[in-house]
Amino acid sequence: MPKEIKSLSKGLILYKEILSYSKPILAKTLCERLSIDKSTMSRLLQTLKNENFIEYLENSNEIIACDLENNAIKNTKIELLVKNTQNLLEDIFSLTNECAYLGIIHNNKVLYLNQIDRSDRDLKTRNNIGLYFPVHSSALGKSILAFGNYDLNKMRLKQWTNNTITNLAALKKDLNNIREKGYSIDNSEFQDSMCCIGVPLFNKDNILIAAVGISGTSVRIKKQNIEETAQNIIGIVEKYSILS
Repeated sequence: MPKEIKSLSKGLILYKEILSYSKPILAKTLCERLSIDKSTMSRLLQTLKNENFIEYLENSNEIIACDLENNAIKNTKIELLVKNTQNLLEDIFSLTNECAYLGIIHNNKVLYLNQIDRSDRDLKTRNNIGLYFPVHSSALGKSILAFGNYDLNKMRLKQWTNNTITNLAALKKDLNNIREKGYSIDNSEFQDSMCCIGVPLFNKDNILIAAVGISGTSVRIKKQNIEETAQNIIGIVEKYSILS
């Protein structure tokens, strides 16, 4: 039997075992029940996780099977969100000439769903679509945290730069300021010499669905221009929120 078929067979057997167990299960238990060595089990589990067949319970090593039907619905909603905000991002880029982003919080991280950068710069922002970033040190993440309902006590405030917020009290204060202003700033909090602005995105029923914003160098996005730029982005977002 070809190696690829053997791996597929083992993966299916593993997935069926997780389904039939009907409650959270540890990798160690799966190794014992299926007589699979630790290294192979780790590789198989990572593949199943990458393909959204399984997930780990928050802050634990316990494994559960994903709800594939709900995942399909979620993916469809994401595709619609990307499609319906394409023109919004185009307008934000046209206004600022900086890379425009769309993101949501998924698995306690910011997932970048779309970005637009049609500038003619030699050095552009890398393609972040499909990548995850820390919530507490990104403008999009903080915009969603400020206007969403999240348990901040469960967050791990890892330090990325000297400007990263690593104290819960400081994060709460920053989120309060974001709620007052209506936008967030990432002042080199994840990457040095980069500045980002984030704005929450609500639908017509005033339900928070995502965040949009821009990212550029601190040389281009100057401190004295942030307020004006942010208010202009908010104006565009409000126009599209009404239409959504």
